[in-house]
Amino acid sequence: MAVDEESKKAFLASAIDAAQKAGELIRKGFYQTKHVEHKGVVDLVTETDKACEELIFTQLKQQYPTHKFIGEETTAAFGTTELTDDPTWIVDPLDGTTNFVHGFPFVCVSIGLTIGKTPEVGVVYNPIMNELFTGVRGQGAFLNGNPIKVSSQTELMSSLLATEAGTKRDKITLDASTDRINSLLFKVRSLRMSGSCALNLCGIACGRLDVFFEVGFGGPWDVAGGAVIVREAGGVVFDPSGADFDITAQRVAASNPFVKDAFVDALRDMV
Repeated sequence: MAVDEESKKAFLASAIDAAQKAGELIRKGFYQTKHVEHKGVVDLVTETDKACEELIFTQLKQQYPTHKFIGEETTAAFGTTELTDDPTWIVDPLDGTTNFVHGFPFVCVSIGLTIGKTPEVGVVYNPIMNELFTGVRGQGAFLNGNPIKVSSQTELMSSLLATEAGTKRDKITLDASTDRINSLLFKVRSLRMSGSCALNLCGIACGRLDVFFEVGFGGPWDVAGGAVIVREAGGVVFDPSGADFDITAQRVAASNPFVKDAFVDALRDMV
């Protein structure tokens, strides 16, 4: 299904508006006492997560009643939603909930629109740091309206790596995670764990980070917005094995194009 440029502009404007309104809720809640529920051992959800998703979906459904919707909190409550070729809004209303609960400012709203399962529009908004990342397929990537591009780093050894510990705390998962980190620390300059998959992707897009991977994250809502932004900033998004990126696979890697092959080699047999 081809989408004309004017439609994409309208979709982007709708996503930005919804993200900024949800961002207001996050900003207010950030400095207040949180009411926290546990989805898992360390996976948290707050009233703000739910309120933001409801706000975003209500607004976008009014504008695009024929579109489909996948959100983290509704999916958590009602089971997995299958991604089809129809225009589908994929929303993480508050990526970085643990950061939000602890008052650590890496939190964001992530909104992605897929058409034919391809990410076409991405908006990631951090209301605490007032950073709005946007991308539209074929139209470039921007931070607060200014064009961004990935780093020009060519050496993996001089690269800054981001990854995440994930939400599972069983010994097998943790051992695999720490083994990967131990191995990779010999091959990169340093490591960061920001606590937000969407903001890690945006970090690649604007050149703050050189390489990023994560396995076992929540779902497509973590990557739908950021994937567009990375690609439009000249970066590459792929499976950590080096295979093509699958938005539904709960596996993602991203980098600038220069260090991708070395990064895939470093990850080989670990993911």
